[in-house]
Amino acid sequence: MNRLIIGAAAVSACLSGISCSNRPSTSTENAAEREEQLMIVGTYTDAESRGIYTFRFNQLTAEWQPLDSAEVSNPSFIAIDSQRSLLYAVSENGDESDALNLLTIQPATGAMTLKGSWLTEGAAPCYVSAAEGLAVTANYTGGSLSLFPLDAAGCPMPLDTLFRGDATGNNPMRQATPHVHCAHFSPDGCFLFATDFSSDRLLRFRVQNEAGQRLESPEVAATIESGSGPRHLTFAPDGRHLYLISELSGMIHAFAYQPEDGTLTLKQTIETDSVHAQGSAHIQLSSDGRYLYASNRLAHEGVAIYAVNPDDGQLTSIGYQLTGRHPRHFNLTPNGRYLLVACRDSHQIEIYQRDPSTGHLTATGKAIPLSKPVFIGWF
Repeated sequence: MNRLIIGAAAVSACLSGISCSNRPSTSTENAAEREEQLMIVGTYTDAESRGIYTFRFNQLTAEWQPLDSAEVSNPSFIAIDSQRSLLYAVSENGDESDALNLLTIQPATGAMTLKGSWLTEGAAPCYVSAAEGLAVTANYTGGSLSLFPLDAAGCPMPLDTLFRGDATGNNPMRQATPHVHCAHFSPDGCFLFATDFSSDRLLRFRVQNEAGQRLESPEVAATIESGSGPRHLTFAPDGRHLYLISELSGMIHAFAYQPEDGTLTLKQTIETDSVHAQGSAHIQLSSDGRYLYASNRLAHEGVAIYAVNPDDGQLTSIGYQLTGRHPRHFNLTPNGRYLLVACRDSHQIEIYQRDPSTGHLTATGKAIPLSKPVFIGWF
């Protein structure tokens, strides 16, 4: 593929019809109530995949229809701006071509157009978040965060800053060099939290200025057991708790969260990887905050299910759903009726029916065939 590296001014010209003042109007119909959803899938492209795929998914019947594909190298994680119909996708190549890509998407058809790419200057970007004024990639091999200010149309401007992680963990095979695995904005957008994988820390950055285009120097928000390898995090829908999954230890940490100053207070540590395969991956809460799901890879591969105490946010294990091979990422449908799992090494997206009252999952026997799927998102 011929990769396009262009400046922010050129992209702004390409997207001159999109601005904060003329965003597409939001439908009055709640996304959870719509029968059909636009699904966006990222893949690894070292086999048969082209890159990013879109599908029309019926969240009442679990039927799907392929729509479009865009040729992007290894788009392993995607941030979605539904207001401006933009996709921010990483290219996790592990070399000097690692990049943040910008695509436009047509909600009615799922058609995508690649508009530009910006080098991250940090190897193997594996996560991206985008707020009103900033896009941030977490670069696993580079052990860094790449910060791209966004203009008023949501277009990335040239790389502004690299923040480096550290390597103080006690796992000599996995933590010998810095790795940063996730960068996630707080619900109010005032803070960015990053998982400093090789030093077993959560870092907290305060977002500066009204445009949100700068970060203050990081503070240590939490330190967990050495050798844990913190990977992904998520916030409770009410913003009162943060949940962190660690890849190496297979533990989930539940924190109370104070939005006023970004303070985290550890409330619970609970095991999710009972066979200690060192492959815990993704974590997500149901939209009502009653249930939490966590994926585990490499052995006993599947999704762990937890009930959430509504008073203190603590977790109770209530089940485990075995899946296909290497369930790196998963996502609940907006109505909560299904959970879709990207099983990378089974080359399919598996569809599980979910009981909203109990949180339990049931295999439907349905699966979307696709080479190396690793990300699922909803538009």
